[in-house]
This record gives sequence, C-alpha cells and structure tokens, in this order.
Amino acid sequence: MRRMVWLFLLILLPVLTARSENRFPQPQFESGYTMPGATAPAPRAASYEMLDVVILTAALSLGTWLILRKRSRRGVFLLTLFSLLYFGFWRKGCVCSIGSIQNVAAWLSGSGAALPLGVAVFFILPLIFALLFGRIFCAAVCPLGAIQEMMILFPIRIPRPVSRALGLIPVVYLGLAILLAATGSAFIICRYDPFVPVFRLSGEPVMLLAGVVLLLAGIVVARPFCRFLCPYGVLLNWMSRLSKWHATITPDECVGCRLCERACPFDAIRLPMTSTPAESRETGVRRIKRLLLLMLLLGVVGVWVGARADGMLAPLNARVRLDQVLRSHDPVLEKLYATELDAFRGGTITPESLTVEADAVRRKFRVGGAWLGGILGVLFGASLLGASIRRSREDYEPDRGECLSCARCYQSCPREHERLKQ
Repeated sequence: MRRMVWLFLLILLPVLTARSENRFPQPQFESGYTMPGATAPAPRAASYEMLDVVILTAALSLGTWLILRKRSRRGVFLLTLFSLLYFGFWRKGCVCSIGSIQNVAAWLSGSGAALPLGVAVFFILPLIFALLFGRIFCAAVCPLGAIQEMMILFPIRIPRPVSRALGLIPVVYLGLAILLAATGSAFIICRYDPFVPVFRLSGEPVMLLAGVVLLLAGIVVARPFCRFLCPYGVLLNWMSRLSKWHATITPDECVGCRLCERACPFDAIRLPMTSTPAESRETGVRRIKRLLLLMLLLGVVGVWVGARADGMLAPLNARVRLDQVLRSHDPVLEKLYATELDAFRGGTITPESLTVEADAVRRKFRVGGAWLGGILGVLFGASLLGASIRRSREDYEPDRGECLSCARCYQSCPREHERLKQ
C-alpha cells in the first residue's frame, strides 16, 4: 500500500510542477553550436532593499497610530490602498512576510541556506508589532489582505463551529511549509501563492484562477485567504493574543447597542457573558482533566502519525524522488522523469551516493513529521480546551487573536461618534 501511494505521487507530481523550460528536450545542433549558460537576474540593490524595510516600518507605525490613537477607519483604508499599490502591484508581492517563513525555516535547519537581512526584517517586524499592538500588519500593510479588503461587498456570517474548523487549515499549512522548507524540498507558500500571479498579471493559469476565485469568494466571505489559509496569520494570531495594547471597540464605555457586532465581517467580536452555567468545582476539575488527557492523547497520536508520513511527504524532495525512480526500474516513471534522469546520469554523483542522501532526507522527514504531528495534536487539543472555558465579559470585546484591527467597528459605535463631535 505504501509503495502504491508514493508511486501515485511520483506519477502525479510532474503534472503539477511542470514548467515550460523543461517541457521539451533541448535541440541538438550539428554545427558545433554551444548552448548558452543559464542566466539569472541581478539581485536588487541594497538601497532598494532598505527602502522596502523603511516603508514597511513606516506603514506599520502609521497603521498603529491610525488604529490606536487616531481611531480612523478612513485613514486605515487609505493606508491599505497604498500597501496594495506598493507592496502588491509595484513590488509584485515580493518581498513577502508570508513567504519569509520558509527562508527562516531553511536558515534555522542548518542546511547553509542564506537569510537576507530584508527577508529577516519582513518576517520578524510584523510579529513584533502584533505582540505590542495587535495585527496591524493584517489591518493595512499586507498586500494579500489589502486586495481582499477591496472585495468585501456583501459579507455573510459563517457559523462559529464552521469557522473554527476551517481555522485549523492554516495551522496544518504552516507546519507543512516549515517541514518542506527545512528539508530543502520545496517552498510551497511561494509556489502556491494565489495572489502573486494577480499582482504580476502572469504565472501559472491554475494559480491565477485560484486567486480570481478567492477574490470573487471574498465578496461574500470576508478575506477567505487571511482567515482560512494564511500560515503567517497563525503566528500573528498567537502574538496578538499576548499584545500589550490592542484596538478597542469603544473609546470609553459600551452601551450594548450591538452595532459593532453587525459591522464586523470577520466574526471577531465576542459578546458580553456575565452569567456562567452552574457547575460545581469538582465537575469543572474533572472536565478540565479529561480535556488535558485528550490533548496529551492527541499529541501522542500526532507523533505516531507524523513519524509514518515520511512515505507520502519525502517524495516531494527531488533527491528522494529521483532515488525512488532509479530503484523502481519502472519504464513509465523513467519516461516521465527523463530530463532529470539524463541530468543525473551526466553528472558525477553515483546511485549509491544518491541513495545515502535520500535516506538522510527521509530521516529528516521522519523526525520532522513526528514533531509536526505532535505539535498539531497538542494544538488541536488546546483549541478544544479553550473553547470549553467560558470567560466573563461585561462589554462587547474584540477577540485579540482573530481581530484584524480593521477599525470597521469604530464607524458603528455611537460612543465613538460622540467622541468625534467633542
């Protein structure tokens, strides 16, 4: 069964990852013509890299002031429009804080991968701002969020259980992206980014279509990528829950009008909850113990499943895939990977050396998969535990993790209107 799984993946993989440059064999010339070597565009000047960092810092700082001090929805919208034009269409979605996750993972893996200063800043700076002030980056700086923000026209409310279940997808996506980047297998966040082809007006038709579909879905489901797919949003969510300062709905006191709840398209406002169901201390302790035991059990199961997922994940690595093709002696696979096989046979690496390298990568997947499965299991259990704990609230409050600090609730609050008049 395991052999059939990776055999299926090997047959399917070239269809998913084929590129125009290796779809056809190179022409054979008889006149002694020498094929030119591959060229790559020169890296951007350091001054331009620093300019991106300066603009990112300025945008985050201005967004913080607009959200926490000025409390201006109009200002946040204008900053969002600027971020869309500069970081999106002008910079073509790169450098990207979301994709920087992979660069950091590859650098931390000890594989010798470089981590440019600009990429490191784009990764860490939005997290620092989220830890201090909430998800300012999501509110008005991220180009992927900005392009979705412009599409919110008739938002509908998704049932809370459904949104909670969909919210687990980006956690899994984040774990897989880190694992694949750390093993040198693929940068799936960049490869399957649905909006970069829209910014560049070019790219793979499938991803361009995915971006258009997400934008159209965003008309009724506010920011679907941000809420149910974005792996960087998971980190921002965790940081924002610990934020020292965060956006508040009212400038002073809540009058219970519920207008803010209707204005939020992200279901990120929590209702007042002053009465809790009657429950004895002993009953509550037993319930918490059961949930903690379940969280531990999910972690153990996750370790067991993740350690055995290497058979499905390891073929995503080029060396493992090539080693399996060589050892399979399957003519169908050899035909599909003819270009890779020709390049390998024309090199200096022996099949035995390739097998040694592939086995090392498989061990990394086995260990990394165990860690990934265990962490995901614990996180799933923790989400169940958090959902079972009822906290008392006297006012309508934003969920610090889910709230994108978009400032929409400011426009709906009557106390905010009174403050502006004064």
